[in-house]
Amino acid sequence: MAIDITDHEAVPEHRKLNEEEIEEVLERYDTSKEDLPKIERTDAALKQMDVEVGDVIEIVRESPTAGETTYYRYVIER
Repeated sequence: MAIDITDHEAVPEHRKLNEEEIEEVLERYDTSKEDLPKIERTDAALKQMDVEVGDVIEIVRESPTAGETTYYRYVIER
C-alpha cells in the first residue's frame, strides 16, 4: 500500500504552473527560470504530479506571520 505524502498536513500545496503563469512570475520578479531555486523531478512532493525538467512549481505554505507565502521552484533532473 503506497502512501500519498501530499495528503500530510506538513506538506504544503504544490502546483505546476502553465506557460502563461510562468511568464507572469518571471516578469514580476525580473528573473529567468534557471535563476529560481531548484527542486528535483524526483522530489517526493512531486511524485503524484506530471512534471518534467524545466517546469515551474508554485508552493504555497502557511506562515504564522504572513498568513500564506508563495515560493517558486524550477524542476531539474538532479
